[in-house]
Amino acid sequence: MPNSNHNPGIESIGVPNTELANRIRSRIFRSLKKQGFELREGRLAPPDIRDKSQLRRLHQEAVIHNRARSRAGLERHEERLLSRVASGREVVPADVKPVLVEVEPRSNEELLFRYARLHWSIPVSAGYGRRLRFVVYDEANGKLIGIIGMGDPVFGLGPRDRWIGWDVAARKNRLKCVMDLFVLGAVPPYSQLLCGKLMALLATSTEVQEAFRSKYGGRKAYISGRTFDGRLALLTTTSALGRSSLYNRLRYRGRTVFESVGFTSGSGDFHFSNGFYGDLRELAVQHCEATAKHPSWGGGFRNRRELVRKTLPLLGLSTRLQYHGVQREVFAVPLAENARAFLRGEESELEYYGWRADDLFAWFRKRWLLPRADRDQRYREFERESYRLWGTR
Repeated sequence: MPNSNHNPGIESIGVPNTELANRIRSRIFRSLKKQGFELREGRLAPPDIRDKSQLRRLHQEAVIHNRARSRAGLERHEERLLSRVASGREVVPADVKPVLVEVEPRSNEELLFRYARLHWSIPVSAGYGRRLRFVVYDEANGKLIGIIGMGDPVFGLGPRDRWIGWDVAARKNRLKCVMDLFVLGAVPPYSQLLCGKLMALLATSTEVQEAFRSKYGGRKAYISGRTFDGRLALLTTTSALGRSSLYNRLRYRGRTVFESVGFTSGSGDFHFSNGFYGDLRELAVQHCEATAKHPSWGGGFRNRRELVRKTLPLLGLSTRLQYHGVQREVFAVPLAENARAFLRGEESELEYYGWRADDLFAWFRKRWLLPRADRDQRYREFERESYRLWGTR
């Protein structure tokens, strides 16, 4: 990684020679080097992405930054939040009974959701646009099993769009019937009992679809003015660390629940999420035209990725730096027999699978939970104190 503020071989005419621009350039080079990237002929080269420990290293800076940014709002609640995390000896696998609770704004569940997602080994988004979040408790002991968070999907996602068979018009009309799982998983010690698979199954439940319909059905779209009926046809998600062991081979009633539909192109903005995004935004405000053209979108930029793309040339850096080379496996999770035909506009009604949460758990309990508990009891060694982020461990 070059030590200079300027990226050799990249046109810099018109680059603002300001203290802010120079500071951002230096921080970008230092950060990318610390994450493990190399710069070769203006392109980023990540470390061996087949090694999951190396992938975690790429994300470590952003994780640390997110925790530091969240500390002021959560640290004073940590003792209370930790009381909802089980030690291994408090979990009796045969008695586990999950309860799905929707997260309401400014609630204890929202604090617990925010706290839990800070423990992920990659930086977890807070979600975009529409959001539906759940915490899952164990009714047997009142402890947290895991979390589920879904938000608006990106407009263009090649593997998803090809799998559906979307043209531009159909995608524009039916994208509102899709949500993206931005976080999903179990917390320890339940994660050691494969309860990440339970969270994945519960995300497909009728209860989640009903919560979505209750929250968003009947709302008018900002631009078109059309009323949405609240039907949810498809979930999507991407694996955090290359190929996924959580989603692959997850089946229910003879169906593959999470269908692998390809890989992302390896572009994005996570490697610019290490504390200087505010500086990039300040630079954009000074030198770029806002792109959120519709008044309902506000007066800034449409998303973080676009802002990064706009500001890199201002720094004399190539927009190729958006391509970090870390591909993620893309999964499509249809919720109905005819989800794809519906999303293409070929059918007007959805033939839902109708999977209830209790039935999904009964299958998980028999297939994964009890067999895992019988053959591996290391979950009992987990101590809740090791889950602490701040203060004394």
